Amino acid sequence: MQDLISFSGLLAAVTKDGIDSGATAWMLVATAMVLMMTPALGLFYAGLVRAKNALNTFMMSLGAMAVASITWVVIGYSLAFDKGNGFIGDLHNVFLRNVTNGPRAGLHIPELVFVSFQASFCIITAALISGAVVERMRFGAFLAFVPLWACLVYAPMAHWVWSSDGWLANRHVMDFAGGVPVEMASGFSALAAAVVVGARKDFGRQAVLPHNGVYALLGASLLWFGWFGFNAGSAFTTGGQAPLAFINTLLAPAATLSVWMLIDYLRGRKATAIGAATAIVVGAVGITPAAGFVSPMSAILLGALAALPAYALIVWRPRTRLDETLDVLAAHGLAGFTGILFIGLFAQASWNLTGNGLLFGNPIQLGRQALAAGAAPVYAFAGTFVLLKLMSLVGRIRVHEADEGQGLDVSQHGEEAYTHGEGAILFRPLEPELTKAEERTPSVV
Repeated sequence: MQDLISFSGLLAAVTKDGIDSGATAWMLVATAMVLMMTPALGLFYAGLVRAKNALNTFMMSLGAMAVASITWVVIGYSLAFDKGNGFIGDLHNVFLRNVTNGPRAGLHIPELVFVSFQASFCIITAALISGAVVERMRFGAFLAFVPLWACLVYAPMAHWVWSSDGWLANRHVMDFAGGVPVEMASGFSALAAAVVVGARKDFGRQAVLPHNGVYALLGASLLWFGWFGFNAGSAFTTGGQAPLAFINTLLAPAATLSVWMLIDYLRGRKATAIGAATAIVVGAVGITPAAGFVSPMSAILLGALAALPAYALIVWRPRTRLDETLDVLAAHGLAGFTGILFIGLFAQASWNLTGNGLLFGNPIQLGRQALAAGAAPVYAFAGTFVLLKLMSLVGRIRVHEADEGQGLDVSQHGEEAYTHGEGAILFRPLEPELTKAEERTPSVV
């Protein structure tokens, strides 16, 4: 009985200060899961490039994790979530000013946990763009690009849909976990980055193949695991839409993977490992904006449908001169676009308590989603294009051709992923001089 009284007192204390300990514990775990996704992305990307660029590719993800984290708490959080105008927030929360360990308004978790969770989104979104420019962009230029992009592109787009005064939020656009500021922002920013930085010198001249399919599979699998925190964590509670988002994050990528392997088999009689890794990402991206709004059966349909345009774009893109190296546009931009529009058709109020889509009696919602699907790509592409063009006027953003040929592991970091990789430093230690007698002595094998 004493234990029950003590437990009742604890509940009373939790209710009084507005913090739900269960929701807070889940959000701490979810935040850690999403933070783990950025090194997982580094592993995924590293497996898809040539051996001489594996370390540099991984370092771009880790570098983004460092500079985006600092940028977020200094100014990014305020620009995204402080009340301002419909486009961007004010500066009342710069350097975490006015942010306390008390509950975030409208939620029952500490605001510091909310800041951390949202930081993890900004981090991985910036890191995703590196996939478009790996194997030729200067590491220092990418690190300079990340904080600028986070403030000028990511933060406004997050404000649009997730701030109470965002212009898309005020038009009742539904985006559960980041179809606009994460998926379409990264995908169409990647397109702009590929255009500005230009193609690799070997692109279209010789086969440029992934060097380690196991890395890609392991990275994609860890991304899928982290995505349960990404999507279900976006409910900010253990109840509400969290269980729906959780199961949908299981089902949609599973459906995409099934369809992708089938298409692979029909095209080439083999289900490829790189295709499987890509399919996991495409399915997880597709369900991200819709995770808390559609039924589990609809999630399966979304996963299956998302495979088709993404697969078609990945097959077609190498036939062009666009060297968007790791297909961020297809896997994130196009899949996120598909998910945003899917909400307008299949959102179901009986599952989400938010609203219906066209097929459940609300045709207006499809128009709202189409507005977001049109505005996000335009802003992400234009903002990133202008930003990189301005950076290129200030300093060099691309490595020299000789450094590209040698590999960015050596030219940018002075290290290699493998002792005898493609970019190996071809120096041998000096051998001691032989005596006349030793020169005449035959070697013994």
